[in-house]
Amino acid sequence: MPSGLTNAAVVFMNIINRMCKPYLDKSVIVFIDDILIHSRNKEEHEDHLRIILELLKKEKLYAKFSKCDFWISIVQFLEHVINSQGIHVDPAKIEAVKKWASPTTPTKKLFEASILALPEGNDDFVIYCDASHQGLGAMLIQREKVIAYASQQIKPREENYTTHYLELGATVFTLKI
Repeated sequence: MPSGLTNAAVVFMNIINRMCKPYLDKSVIVFIDDILIHSRNKEEHEDHLRIILELLKKEKLYAKFSKCDFWISIVQFLEHVINSQGIHVDPAKIEAVKKWASPTTPTKKLFEASILALPEGNDDFVIYCDASHQGLGAMLIQREKVIAYASQQIKPREENYTTHYLELGATVFTLKI
C-alpha cells in the first residue's frame, strides 16, 4: 500500500483485522501496521507464525523482513514491555515520572516497575481515582491486580476548582479511559 495516503494505515489495519479475525486476541494482536504473534511454546509459535505468514501471502500482502523481529522473548509495544511474565510499564516511562517534581503525598508503589495484568472477563473491575491541583490520577484494578494506570495534568481553567469538583473531574476522566 502506498505511503502518504491519508487513510492508508486505517485501511491496512482493517484488512489485517478481517484477515486475522479467527486469531485475534488468541495468538495475534494487530495495531495499525504492527502484527504481534504470541504463543505459549515454540511449537505453537511455529504454527501461529506459519498460519499468519500464509494468510499474508494468500492476500498478497508482503512484510519487509528487515523490519520484522522473529522468535523474540521480550518486545516493547505501545509504551509497555511484554514478556512471558506479563505486561510491564516501560522503565523509561518510570524514569520520566521520577523526574517530576515531588508530590505532597508520594507513593513509592507507583514508581516500582509493577507488572500489569490482563483483564479476565467482564467482572470485578474497580477504579480508584484521585485529584489534586496538579493533576488527576486513576487505576483500573480487577481481582486485586492492576490492569492500567492513567494520569493527566489539570487544565489552567480547572486550577480554581474546588476539591469536590476536581474529584468529580477525576471520576469522569477515569470512566472515559
